[in-house]
Amino acid sequence: MRQELPLFIVYLKEQKNASTSTVDSYLRDLRKLESYLADQGVEEVQDVTATALNSYILHLEKQGLSTATVSRSVSSMKAFFHYIYRKHEIADDPTEQIKAPHIDKKMPGILSIDETERLLAQPCGDSPKELRDRAMLELLYATGMRVTELVSLPMEAVCLRLNYVLCTDGGKERVIPFGDEAKHALERYLKDGRDALLKGAKSDRLFVNCSGKSMSRQGFWKILKSYAQKAGISSDITPQTLRHSFAAHMLQNGAPVKSVQEMLGHSDISTTLAYLNLGLDDTQRVYHAAHPRG
Repeated sequence: MRQELPLFIVYLKEQKNASTSTVDSYLRDLRKLESYLADQGVEEVQDVTATALNSYILHLEKQGLSTATVSRSVSSMKAFFHYIYRKHEIADDPTEQIKAPHIDKKMPGILSIDETERLLAQPCGDSPKELRDRAMLELLYATGMRVTELVSLPMEAVCLRLNYVLCTDGGKERVIPFGDEAKHALERYLKDGRDALLKGAKSDRLFVNCSGKSMSRQGFWKILKSYAQKAGISSDITPQTLRHSFAAHMLQNGAPVKSVQEMLGHSDISTTLAYLNLGLDDTQRVYHAAHPRG
């Protein structure tokens, strides 16, 4: 696999236009598989069998990994070996009969409007860090962008004059508008926060950490968790929660599904349609409580 894996990554980037996060996931999964197979004395793709791959899946399950993680690993190996098979480098695809473990799909968690307002209000001070945190939270909720896109956003991708941000992922671009609250938070951060965090250093990233370096996804996650706790939000919250909340709130307030799909960057509209159901439980509770024949 050592020789074929780099070529597969190039294929994902150049021919499939896969996003950076997708490529990273494939590479991480397949490096682990490569290491496992090497420990078993299997180093050539021609020598990989379905039995060896099933043993690897069992190995992952014994480690206590989640069903979703194991399923993703299976998807990665299937994509890789299908690619190798189509290139005629192996006579048979060893993953053909391998099935990923079944995952019970859960609807993504969202915040209520009140919870969202409380969360966004937490970084209310004038310190450079709080100005940055407020700008990041406001922009994430205003646009529904992915956290990877947020932390890697270059300065030139934001147009404050026209209130939009240009997101680029996997060679695909999309323009997402944002409102006055996000604009105001960004203006304050750029005026009084960013240079103070940089401390004379140079960076093309819009958001930097307290050392003046690029913000990481993990770093932002910790920031979000801290503010959620201060806001009294007891449910588990991740950067994805704000993305989900953006989508659900937009659709519940009448935004066209196609427009929300474009802003989120979903290739399949059915993914976007799932957010329409998120407010249904609350609607049903209101109906049954208020309707005379409910």
